[in-house]
Amino acid sequence: MINKLRKIFISLIFFEDLTTENTEHYHWFRTKDNDLIGIAKDELSQKDVTLLSAFLQPYHIAIPEMTSEEKKWNRLLHGYKPETADIAPYRIIYFSFSKFQLEPAAFKEAIQAFFAKQVPIIWRNEHEGIIIETNPDADLSFDQIINILMSDLYVKIKFLIGPCHDSLKDVRKNYAMLVQGADSAFPHSEKAVIPYTEAVHYILLNQADSKFLGNAEVLILGEFRHDEELLKTIEMFITCNLNISVTAKKLHLHRNSLQYRLDKFIEKTGIDIRQFQQAMTVYLAILYSKN
Repeated sequence: MINKLRKIFISLIFFEDLTTENTEHYHWFRTKDNDLIGIAKDELSQKDVTLLSAFLQPYHIAIPEMTSEEKKWNRLLHGYKPETADIAPYRIIYFSFSKFQLEPAAFKEAIQAFFAKQVPIIWRNEHEGIIIETNPDADLSFDQIINILMSDLYVKIKFLIGPCHDSLKDVRKNYAMLVQGADSAFPHSEKAVIPYTEAVHYILLNQADSKFLGNAEVLILGEFRHDEELLKTIEMFITCNLNISVTAKKLHLHRNSLQYRLDKFIEKTGIDIRQFQQAMTVYLAILYSKN
């Protein structure tokens, strides 16, 4: 349907592809797939709007108007050349919350309370976007922020924490990679707060040949590839830095029971997941098996 509409209305755009244009220049509609599309107002007659409204849901964009600081960052993220590359250290945090369960203005008001000064928030759509934190606070816990927000707002939220940068030279590339990391990791990871280094695993899996990954899954996991309980145990062991005591505590298992499961996998596959390099190979195979 979208392709047919594009042949009629050349200005048709998805909200997430909007760069610096004013949303007020478009009539917005929600499709049956919950995508937001806009068509330039000067391309539509009242008859067109009435006709489109018969099979698309007219929609009012509720994203807060950008501040001057947010406009500056938005231009930088979409290719505007900075006057200087020098800037205070900053990091980009990607966020996502459940669709249509929270007004963007309410989220913005809630998130600002955790920072000492106002932070720019650039929206990708009405439930996803980025926070730009300058001079990052090392003591700021996004796990705690998640717990408070979910308790106060009753909505599921996820964060992907980007690395720190001290130059605007590659800001557009840094932003694009963070978006790619979020798109790759959020659908598959159960974590509410994901460091970018972990998102890289999902990016690599998305880019690798699916046939190769399927063969690797069989080769590495063998007969255990359908044993969800054991794979969950091994995954937790690896994410706990191969620490048996911490893993047993998180899984509410006795150390001996955990050790039995790990030894069973090692004996059957010949892969010693107590060794970092071998453990990472297994970890990637487990991530693929969950896709």
